[in-house]
Amino acid sequence: MEVICLETQAFYALIEEVVDRLKAEHNIEQDQWIPDTEAMRLLGIKSKTTLQKLRDTGSIRYSKLSKKLILYCRDSIMEYLEKHAQNTF
Repeated sequence: MEVICLETQAFYALIEEVVDRLKAEHNIEQDQWIPDTEAMRLLGIKSKTTLQKLRDTGSIRYSKLSKKLILYCRDSIMEYLEKHAQNTF
């Protein structure tokens, strides 16, 4: 028997990736509004301060449902990434 150990963060990232793949395989639409953890994962950032800067500059859309609950627009994040993509030679 082989045992694989993962750090908590890596475990949850793996679970999210599995869920995303299952959704894609079964043509299940992804949520339009996502929490900060998913937004940070898509953007490849680890700092909530960086996420807030993107919010403050209007780079990505968000919806503030309460003081502590902010959801981010998946489409605007993908547009932001596409806008900043570099073409290869």
